[in-house]
Amino acid sequence: MTGKTLIGENAKIVATLGPGSRSPKEVLALAYAGVDVFRLNFSHGEHSAHKAALEAVRAAEKETGRPLATLGDLQGPKVRVGSLPGGELRLRYQKEYAVVAAETTDADDTIPVPHAEIVEVLEEGDVILVDDGKLMFTVTQAGDAPRVRAEVPGKLTDKKGFTVRGKALPVRALTEKDRADLDFAMEIGVDLVALSFVQTVEDIEEVKAIIKGRAPLVAKLEKPAAIDNLEPIVAAADAVMVARGDLGVEYAPEDVPVIQRRIVRCARGLGRPVIVATQMLESMIENAAPTRAEASDVATAIYQGADAVMLSGETAVGRHPATTVAIMSRIIRATESAEDYRRSLEQFSGDQPAQTAIDVVAETSQGMAEAEGATALALRTGAFDRLARFARVRGKAPILYGSLDDQRLRTACLLWGVHPQRLNAGAVYWYRDLMDAAGLEGRVAYARWAGDEERFAWEIGVGKGRNGALITGV
Repeated sequence: MTGKTLIGENAKIVATLGPGSRSPKEVLALAYAGVDVFRLNFSHGEHSAHKAALEAVRAAEKETGRPLATLGDLQGPKVRVGSLPGGELRLRYQKEYAVVAAETTDADDTIPVPHAEIVEVLEEGDVILVDDGKLMFTVTQAGDAPRVRAEVPGKLTDKKGFTVRGKALPVRALTEKDRADLDFAMEIGVDLVALSFVQTVEDIEEVKAIIKGRAPLVAKLEKPAAIDNLEPIVAAADAVMVARGDLGVEYAPEDVPVIQRRIVRCARGLGRPVIVATQMLESMIENAAPTRAEASDVATAIYQGADAVMLSGETAVGRHPATTVAIMSRIIRATESAEDYRRSLEQFSGDQPAQTAIDVVAETSQGMAEAEGATALALRTGAFDRLARFARVRGKAPILYGSLDDQRLRTACLLWGVHPQRLNAGAVYWYRDLMDAAGLEGRVAYARWAGDEERFAWEIGVGKGRNGALITGV
């Protein structure tokens, strides 16, 4: 793999593959349009389809000559209603309905929920949202025979999502289906893993114990319990996602932008990559152009310094997947070239001092690059978390990350301002080779991990470019 020319964005694009986009031709078109990470959504589709999609990504990687990552997104414990008589129940305004812990029911005016542990924790006054908030109920009676009152009329159909607003639910984030999907994802070589409906640090630790370091773990933040325990959960994860779909069900619409800012700020402070997701260009599922509000939404995430923005239905089932990616890329570029972009990054992150020794090295390396007028910062380190700390600095010099390991190059595709390039084995002036691969000229600052289990050590410096310009710092 060779590096791509650095004519593009610092923030990365994650795109979901689905029936409308997982063919080799479509995947290649998405890659050329600007996708860095391809999401395999295990909530839908068979294993064979996901394997074929991953193989299409690998083929596109060879064709484009740049690393491309895959993200295996586990479904998690999505609570759904069961099967209704005739497949639907017509809800009348303010009418009461019984709730039973069952897969199905033949009784009239009864809603089956195949999760006894959920039914048991219902309390009078709880607000229940079904079908992504389209239907709303209030619990009027708890106990052995709970009842709910319909707050809006409508039609309830089988298998719709069921959420108790603002309540931590007694379910683990990893289901038996997730375990099978995770084993499969590791078998086919998925580069990153996303865990849905994280509520505790223990949820993260459980999955990490299974992954055993084979892939970084992205914690999807979409439950009130996760927001209540935000900092320890972000610290325990390798990366996080602002999953605004289910956040929008759990919280009022006006609360979601505030929570997004809080998550992004926390993630940036702790050096964890952060993805902003859901409905970013939703209208482009059908239309060939986004709304002005959607363009502003993407730009807001970029101004906040998100590492990546994600497309879901827009590319999975949308009519214009490659066009959607191209437009998102244009929005990112326009925002990152704006006069106030850097000022926004600084204002949003605040004056955060270096927190770790790695932060000191990263900030010093970027400072050296700026002082010497270096075109880029070349970086060698094997650990994803060390690389993420360099991305955290949000330096002006793009990071050319060099490695001999394909998966490390791919996971780097998620990180802000990082451009992965394959190293030449045994090269003395490896930083110059990375510059050549990226098509860049001029001086280059560099940082290389030189430590081991016994010591923390880095080699940092500035090298002459091919033009032989003198180094002024000595």
